[in-house]
Amino acid sequence: MGLRWHGTAVNAMDPARLGRWWAEVLRVGVLYERPDVVVLPGLTFVRVDDDVVPGRSRVHLELDSDDIAADVEKLLDMGARHVSSTSVEAVLADPEGNEFRVRPPR
Repeated sequence: MGLRWHGTAVNAMDPARLGRWWAEVLRVGVLYERPDVVVLPGLTFVRVDDDVVPGRSRVHLELDSDDIAADVEKLLDMGARHVSSTSVEAVLADPEGNEFRVRPPR
């Protein structure tokens, strides 16, 4: 497996407000900001329309992969569960149901 930790994503109703709050708490700068996403070192705040989707975590790890298909297959063999996929990433859950994303490197 060629997975690398990319960062941690947080679903937020107001990513700008929450991202700037965490930037102040952690004493780090905002690396990138749009109305729907704010990026700090290791943390990304992403806009969601509703507060919490039942059964879905608001915080998840993001993993970079050079070979998503192979890495997803290996993770499934190790006990991960497939949650959803798009043409560019896969959402899996670990054996306790915590969701994480496997995506191409930025």
